[in-house]
Amino acid sequence: WLMLSVPLIAAAGLQDETAGQVSAPVPKMAPKMAQSIIEETGLTLPELIYDSSEHFSDIDSANLDGLLERIGDSRLVLLGEASHGTAEFYDMRARITRELIEKKGFTIVAVEADWPDAASIDFFIRKPGREPGRKTGHRPMIKNGPFANTWFSGFPQWMWANDSVLAFANWLKDHNRSVNSVEDVVGFYGLDLYNMFASIEAVLDYLQDVEPRMAEVARWHYGCLMPWVNDTSNYSRDMQSGRYRGCGYEVFAVLQDLRKKRTLYRQANREVDEQRYFSAVQNARLVRNAERYYRTMYDGNTDSWNQRDQNMFDTLQAVLNYRGQMSKAVVWAHNSHIGDARATEVSAHGQFNLGQRVRETFADKAYLIGFGTDHGTVAAASEWEGPMQVMQIRPSHADSYEGLCHDVKMDNFLLPLRSTKMRNTKMHNSIQDITRKKLLAKRLQRAIGVTYDPEDELNKHYFYASLPRQFDEYIWFDETRAVKPLSRER
Repeated sequence: WLMLSVPLIAAAGLQDETAGQVSAPVPKMAPKMAQSIIEETGLTLPELIYDSSEHFSDIDSANLDGLLERIGDSRLVLLGEASHGTAEFYDMRARITRELIEKKGFTIVAVEADWPDAASIDFFIRKPGREPGRKTGHRPMIKNGPFANTWFSGFPQWMWANDSVLAFANWLKDHNRSVNSVEDVVGFYGLDLYNMFASIEAVLDYLQDVEPRMAEVARWHYGCLMPWVNDTSNYSRDMQSGRYRGCGYEVFAVLQDLRKKRTLYRQANREVDEQRYFSAVQNARLVRNAERYYRTMYDGNTDSWNQRDQNMFDTLQAVLNYRGQMSKAVVWAHNSHIGDARATEVSAHGQFNLGQRVRETFADKAYLIGFGTDHGTVAAASEWEGPMQVMQIRPSHADSYEGLCHDVKMDNFLLPLRSTKMRNTKMHNSIQDITRKKLLAKRLQRAIGVTYDPEDELNKHYFYASLPRQFDEYIWFDETRAVKPLSRER
């Protein structure tokens, strides 16, 4: 989740969405806006939410027509999650994404996964009858399907290698078989930067195929990073010790050389596999950004978080540009990344995120949707690199947005939060605007990442935020279940 400091975690160097949060003390009284009786209507706030929301019994039967109308002609739809291990969040995101693809022409699915990992799913959904594969240097834990021989074998494997994503990937594959134009083919792209050495391998594999001599130069440049191939977390510590100067020049040189090749290819009228070239450039850019990220990871400031989310935004922009001016993207990421950071307590400490950058750039052409739950089970680890467990989610804090939604007499609902005056609709809903107004004051909000500590939940998994300023819509499941991984090994 949004952090004020970067935790000293993991050889892989990943940031947990919930690690390092500022403790959220229990308020002495409920927020002013959450008074038990709402003067304008005589309704309690849970009753207002009930009257303002659209209810559904299950995901498959949910009527999404109203949501699609509110999304309107948005170019970007960001779909969040309150944990990385909840099946309902994945399944509802898949349902919404299918609707956006079929009814509004979306062709980009961009997710909080590393570029080379997501490329295995992209390959699977684009290539009929072929299975993706990549050299990994170790025995794959998953033998078949879009996750075979991929880096999704590593921690936290369940985040993407799960039944929900597999079902969605199979749907995407079937959809792509049915389209008539290459422009309508849906692509699956990763926005994150953690798997630096997988990206190095992908760049070298590409160059070995098309420019063997350039591959040797790139291999020499990337050799600067090889001392940390088994422990990227030590890279930052070693740079700070002053014993090493870092590898920024070397990784930037590879990226520059690749970019120059585009001009040379055009001048020589040389045919280029555009998709492979674009992916190679993205991998090289990821290596450059990952080197910066790992170099600052232990500084104890906001730089590494901001670099990570800026990389997500830059990658999203690159994919949009690659797919063309009319392209539309759905983004899957944690609430911490897709909710506008300016509406949370960490903004005061200089942190921004993907959702903030998207709103600053696309304004009302972006639609941000958060997710929440009260109780149930979740797939998570008790510590970094620990085994996945199915944990019980504690009932939400009484003074949180989750506690408020739990008091609504409906288990599942969609709650519009964007002012009806701003929507692309002729209908003005005064009850929804009143509800939005009463929800503006900051409350506690819960965030569960790949690790979960229910015994210290208030300190580690709650923060203050203004829900209507974070999101344009909020999707609530009162009870949820853990996502089912394809392998239980990690």
